[in-house]
Amino acid sequence: MSRFWSAVVHGLTPYVPGEQPKLDNLVKLNTNEHPYGPSPKALEAIRAATGDSLRLYPDPNADALKAALARRHGLQPKQIFVGNGSDEVLAHAFMALLKQDRPLWFPDISYSFYPVYCGLYDIAHRMIPLAEDFSIRVDDYLPQGGERPGAIIFPNPNAPTGRLLPLEAVERIVAGNPDAVVLVDEAYVDFGGESAIGLIDRYPNLLVVHTFSKSRSLAGLRVGFAAGHADLIEALERVKNSFNSYPLDRLAIAGAVASVEDEAFFQESCRKVIATREKLVADMRALGFEVLPSAANFIFARHPQRDGAELTAELRKRAIIVRHFKAARIDQFMRITIGTDEQCGILVGALKDILGR
Repeated sequence: MSRFWSAVVHGLTPYVPGEQPKLDNLVKLNTNEHPYGPSPKALEAIRAATGDSLRLYPDPNADALKAALARRHGLQPKQIFVGNGSDEVLAHAFMALLKQDRPLWFPDISYSFYPVYCGLYDIAHRMIPLAEDFSIRVDDYLPQGGERPGAIIFPNPNAPTGRLLPLEAVERIVAGNPDAVVLVDEAYVDFGGESAIGLIDRYPNLLVVHTFSKSRSLAGLRVGFAAGHADLIEALERVKNSFNSYPLDRLAIAGAVASVEDEAFFQESCRKVIATREKLVADMRALGFEVLPSAANFIFARHPQRDGAELTAELRKRAIIVRHFKAARIDQFMRITIGTDEQCGILVGALKDILGR
């Protein structure tokens, strides 16, 4: 019945999420989910919140969660915005802050939702090529001659490459564009990077977005947040309250608050993922793979003698799912989520078999 679609819908190319196959004995390494469960305190808080109160609307401002996040990051609650996963937070930011008269700048190899949002909100944009080593070049994001961005967005670490910009490099981009919002999407920063949240009080043009789906192992709860100057946060609130005035439910708020307050569990679970990642990188390189430096809970790898799509298909025959992108420059790479030590061992064993080692 596409004759009833609006012109906007006809022109959209939607984001395609990672496959969620229903296979037995699956080693699922394709959607960057945390291999270990959420904080037990978060699960207990969710159970405790499951009762008669669910007949009532949740707090529309999620004040308890904003307060917990503000305490952890040394900010004020008015500097925190929360939403249903970082994708919703990003969607509001695209509308509230990134839609400007001049084009939005972001990397050509990056989170593929960015061009989708540009299509949805009719945002002019410029995709800036990564360097040959797939790193972000800071100088490419600084005003050049009469050319300057309307706004800038990039993930750090970048996705799907996993490469990290050090904090001083991020600060150069933010400081070099005082008249443009710079949004740093830190979905994976807890696995080896330093957050730019500490720069917020010095730069009113900086917005930092986080998710609870990766390092806090709460992908099924759908919680994300942004931190920034109160003026930026107010813009997000205005859009949110014109779209969905109750974005986070009671269970999400309760679980997220408990997760934020369980710092010891959070740090230990991230440490375990980092340790497994470093072992997997070493094992993959020993098999002849080129593996980009990663500060995320995934690696980006290619083999000089084997086709990326073929390797992905061979792994799938063995019930191991990794992500393969058909985009230019990266069509030989596989993006592999860091699973448990056992899952990564199964992956390496399968690759040895495929490569005839």
